[in-house]
Amino acid sequence: MSEQNKLESIATEVIETFDIKAPPIPIESMLQHPKPDMWQEVDIAKLSGGFLSVKDIYSPRMSLARLLARHIASSEWGKTHELREIVKNEDQIYAFARMLIMPMEMVKALSSGARAPTTMSFHFEVPEEDARLRLIELANYLR
Repeated sequence: MSEQNKLESIATEVIETFDIKAPPIPIESMLQHPKPDMWQEVDIAKLSGGFLSVKDIYSPRMSLARLLARHIASSEWGKTHELREIVKNEDQIYAFARMLIMPMEMVKALSSGARAPTTMSFHFEVPEEDARLRLIELANYLR
């Protein structure tokens, strides 16, 4: 199984563990209310303003998704799922964050017309650029 397939599988398992059925993915709630063996509760109010990117209306959500990806990777749950062996650099953290906030099954459930960066940006509440990158990552799965 390729690293991307493994990450997609792990992201799907995270979404299922939190019993999330539809977008937008509740990233803040996931950080604040972790499941057993995941991470310590994160107090979003204590994050510094410099942490959150504000280039786009949805950039703060992507910053939180990357924080979530890091927490999952470093947790006991992440160790059990061998995430540290896969997520070794910032590019992989960013990719894993996109998988969490735009899960493959939810993207696949969109009509082909809705699988466009602008539409996905509104649907998943993510910056257009991240939606575009996610569509590229999923190109082989969406045929």
